Amino acid sequence: MKLPRLASLAVAALLAACASKDTLEPADLVEFRSSADIERVWTATIPKAEPRLRLGLGLAAIGEAVVAAGHGGDVIAFNRASGRRLWRVDTRLPLTGGPGAGEDIVVVGSNSGDLVALDAATGDERWRTRVNSEVLSAPTIGRGTVLVRLVDGRLVALRASDGTQLWSIEEEVPRLSLRGTAQPVIAGELAVSGFDNGRVVGAQLSDGGTIWEVTVAPPTGRSELERLVDIDVALHASDNAVYVVTYQGRAAALARDNGQQIWERALSSYSGLAIDEDGFYTTTADGSVVKIN
Repeated sequence: MKLPRLASLAVAALLAACASKDTLEPADLVEFRSSADIERVWTATIPKAEPRLRLGLGLAAIGEAVVAAGHGGDVIAFNRASGRRLWRVDTRLPLTGGPGAGEDIVVVGSNSGDLVALDAATGDERWRTRVNSEVLSAPTIGRGTVLVRLVDGRLVALRASDGTQLWSIEEEVPRLSLRGTAQPVIAGELAVSGFDNGRVVGAQLSDGGTIWEVTVAPPTGRSELERLVDIDVALHASDNAVYVVTYQGRAAALARDNGQQIWERALSSYSGLAIDEDGFYTTTADGSVVKIN
């Protein structure tokens, strides 16, 4: 059973409140002095964004364009320098995941499992197909392949040119999980994806054959809430490592070739992970920002 993330956290907070009468005093506000000047260059509005639904909608950059999608079905491309609208397409679908961009296409997904690929330059529809499960993260596109994680526990690979399904693999979905899925990553010849059971799978990009499978965070605790270890944060690949963080579990770096753990640290996150040459950055479930060397 998929619970909305906010609902599951609210249940946990209610249980904690019932267990103790002690209350925590609010932390003192700390004066914040900005060290960088931010200048707004342009702004735009996406119709029917529906932020309360906890959708997997965001932005994608391709060429000179920034592409956004709304729950109402609109996909809009803007010039990244000026904000001028380049094209707008109404897919007539309740969009819930994407856009993903690459190889001259933009791909979005719906709550009924429809996937639509649009020409990145013109917005013309290239293909449309159905994968029969809700899409809650952006597709990943590369090496002629579109990778899509679905809420039913599947990772599906489609041919980027026409949307034909190439293969799919599946992991068991726990009875209780957060609402969301992790965007997979293409690392060399591997498709690497995280799942709701705290496992990461590295599969051959060409045929879906499993190369390695690792449990980053095994479920612990007696209640279903305590055993939540979803991987909902997009995976990242850099050099020969794949980086991942789970909810109520761990952040870890895994060797790309065999999945062996390079390092790990206890962390809990359901959104936000970035990598650069200096470190690993994530936002934690309690609202902190963490950097790991």
